[in-house]
Amino acid sequence: MTTDASNAMDGGLDDRVPFLARLERDERALLLGLGNPLHFAARAPLIHQQEPSSHVLLILHGWTKVTASALNGYQALLALRGPGDIVGESSALTGRTRSATVTALEPVQAVAVECERFKAFLADSPHAALQLLSLTSDRTRAADRRRLEFASLTVRERFAVLLLDLARSHGRRTAEGIELAVPLSKQELAGSIGASREMVQRLLRELREREAVVTGRRTLVILRPDVLRRLSSAG
Repeated sequence: MTTDASNAMDGGLDDRVPFLARLERDERALLLGLGNPLHFAARAPLIHQQEPSSHVLLILHGWTKVTASALNGYQALLALRGPGDIVGESSALTGRTRSATVTALEPVQAVAVECERFKAFLADSPHAALQLLSLTSDRTRAADRRRLEFASLTVRERFAVLLLDLARSHGRRTAEGIELAVPLSKQELAGSIGASREMVQRLLRELREREAVVTGRRTLVILRPDVLRRLSSAG
């Protein structure tokens, strides 16, 4: 399996087509030419939740995680964004503060376009504006679909579905099994299914005992996808 430009946390197909891939070649070149290249080290923040918006980021290489923190400190993993994706566009267009934090999971190359330049680009490029609206709609629909799906599942079933999704979109085949190519902590895995870190630790222990997965520090290899498939449909 190879990593593609998909969003593992958002189900469905249309939302997996990143923004830059939706643009015409000349639109893409024009937009990228409006910005400045930036480089981020692994685990470095690209955008901070609650900070004022000054620019959008277009990711060229590398993967990031999008997280949001509640007042009680609970952190939810909302999405993974990778090559071709745009982040920070919502606050750029509305003028509101950032609604989430975006952090590099590996070295990331991006282009930063100032808000006013980005809005002017959309005003002059109706097709690009329509593609951004389409992307937003696809992401919202996928998130709604995932919430509805998760509402009918137990935490164990949700976790199995998550691991299968990550294997499909971010898995790479090794001699041992399917290794998840994005390094996610137990807290981040918990935040993506609305569970506690302790619950994820317990579920991983169960899967290890069933020889379905092997885990390490921020590494996870799926040995038995069939076990996860059975768990995901147990309800």
